[in-house]
Amino acid sequence: MSAPPATRIAFYAPLKPVDHPIPSGDRQMARLILRALEATGPVEVASSLRVYDGSGDAAVQAHLQAAAGAERERLLSLYAAEPARRPSLWLSYHVYYKAPDLIGPVIASTLGIPYVVVEATRARKRLTGPWSAFAAAAETAIEAADLVLCVSARDRQAVEAYGPPGQRVAMLPPFLDLPPSVERTGPASPPRLLTVAMMRPGDKLASYRLLAESLDLLAARPWTLDIVGDGPAAAEVSALFAPFGPRVRLLGACAPTDLAAHYRAADLLVWPGLNEAFGMVYLEAQAHGLPVAAIDNAGTGTVIRDGVGGRLTGPTPHDFTAALAGLLADPSALRSLGQSARAYVETHHGLPAAAERLRHLLTGLTGRVPA
Repeated sequence: MSAPPATRIAFYAPLKPVDHPIPSGDRQMARLILRALEATGPVEVASSLRVYDGSGDAAVQAHLQAAAGAERERLLSLYAAEPARRPSLWLSYHVYYKAPDLIGPVIASTLGIPYVVVEATRARKRLTGPWSAFAAAAETAIEAADLVLCVSARDRQAVEAYGPPGQRVAMLPPFLDLPPSVERTGPASPPRLLTVAMMRPGDKLASYRLLAESLDLLAARPWTLDIVGDGPAAAEVSALFAPFGPRVRLLGACAPTDLAAHYRAADLLVWPGLNEAFGMVYLEAQAHGLPVAAIDNAGTGTVIRDGVGGRLTGPTPHDFTAALAGLLADPSALRSLGQSARAYVETHHGLPAAAERLRHLLTGLTGRVPA
């Protein structure tokens, strides 16, 4: 008796396609999921249509609904004409009220294949208001999923609380491809702080503001800060840090391949991370043996274990300042955190472990065998 065919996976990221020109944690995670999926079977990016409305504009949503309809027709015609490309499973990454999956559920239902969502955020309060249509579409997509893989405990609680009876829900912690391990020297004098974050209005700008307030409280201590990032709020960020003069360098955007040098040169990554979904930058820093400091919340707690590779603090500038002050005053503690950071990421957030977990979950879902 011959073995069943290998799982062929269609992948889709409605929020930010893998070929989007602007780097971000979402784009990076989408690319990593693609690599992890290769352990399960052939995988193809089904669509690069970006379905995202950041302002709650009904006209934008209507336009994207129409574009998604055309994309569904294109894909169904493609699969009918080229059966070899017909997927046996559809997986979508990051579905929420601003970026619902308007393609995957229909394709999966029409083809009679499993539908999987990685990182689903349920926001039922958005079912009224300017995003109501998109919120309803996101809820419908998440409810249709045969399997929902959550990256944080907060998302899992909502998915399980509102999901249909019998829906499978599991965790898939954020992960990354580990860089080569390097031997780090002790903290410099003065200590070198690093921030890597996009400059956008909202929570990102609020995090920059909290960081500036915290550093102002530490103005009498020796330190320097390099900020890697750019975006529409760059002018506001520049104004926040202008009072520090040459102690703070704004380096602008940096190619992902060039970030390693910044991680290796720094002594501590400082980024409050207000309302972060999880923050890939924290994993990247720890993977390079760089300890991190962040505000404790459901997202940051997903990738940082307090006292093992980093410090998680209370939500105020004074809380964050106290943690920074303690680390800056204790080089041995800073060095110890850096040493444990790499080991923590290797054990809990490496690509090989994530690939094996995905392979197990998806193979069990389809009843097929890995390639």
